[in-house]
Amino acid sequence: MIERLPPLQTLRAFEAAGRLLSMTLAAEELHVTHGAVSRHIKTLEEHLGVALFRRLTRRIALTDEGARFHEAVSRLLADLIRETERISGQKSAEQLTISTGISFASKWLGPRLHRLIARYPEFDIHLDITDPDADLMNERIDAAVRYGYGRYPNVVSERILEETFTPVCSPAYREEMGGLLSVRSLAACRLLHEDRLLHDDRMLANWERWFALAGADGTPRSRGPIYSHGSMAIEAAIRGEGVALGRSVLVAEDIAAGRLVAPFPQHRLKAERGYDLVYRPGNRDHPKVCAVRDWLAAEIRQFLTDAV
Repeated sequence: MIERLPPLQTLRAFEAAGRLLSMTLAAEELHVTHGAVSRHIKTLEEHLGVALFRRLTRRIALTDEGARFHEAVSRLLADLIRETERISGQKSAEQLTISTGISFASKWLGPRLHRLIARYPEFDIHLDITDPDADLMNERIDAAVRYGYGRYPNVVSERILEETFTPVCSPAYREEMGGLLSVRSLAACRLLHEDRLLHDDRMLANWERWFALAGADGTPRSRGPIYSHGSMAIEAAIRGEGVALGRSVLVAEDIAAGRLVAPFPQHRLKAERGYDLVYRPGNRDHPKVCAVRDWLAAEIRQFLTDAV
């Protein structure tokens, strides 16, 4: 039966080219020439008797048969790597690296990480703070939590958490501004802005749209300082520097601790983006991905229960 299997090097070349949809990038990843990748894929296609790729102008695309075969090859190669790590006892099998952005790491994931460490003592947990998002194809990162629209090239994603937006400020700032008894009282406040919300036209969540939701379209509003990360706007609000449009996931702990208040909790703007667990194709059942998924599910259940 073994003689019916294609050579391993052809499968490695096919997996890389199918994942990256580029023979040039596959060659760079495998440290071989473009011609070597092309020959390996041609050998594999001749072995199987089907075309795995459609050769288009300046790019390639998987055929239907190629896409199905690529899913199987990715899964089997991931299983082979996993077993190799287990048997050889390599250090890399014990290290679990999670990548995420600075705001989610500092305001939500980081404070909970000690429970992941306690739950899986067999892993050496590494938190990789990466803005912009890391490339999971380098195999240094096992899983990532990304904030986006749920569509990421060359990887698998699972939506794990949604969020809403509502104004937040420190208790002292609310008192200083007369209690903020109406939405229109925000006209006298300094508004704090997150850069990405200000300039991303696709986003449903920004001050202009929040005021529209709250029925106060014509309310004058200050431009105010702009921060590159949501966590920075939140910290400015905690210091009493103004009112931030707080992301529910990022402000929950500060509201619970009394560092922030939400003066208009009845007006919550749904975010178009959300948080996704992201990992390499074929790794859905990898022990490291399963560990991160199961732990996140437990943490999110508790988080949503506490938020009710």
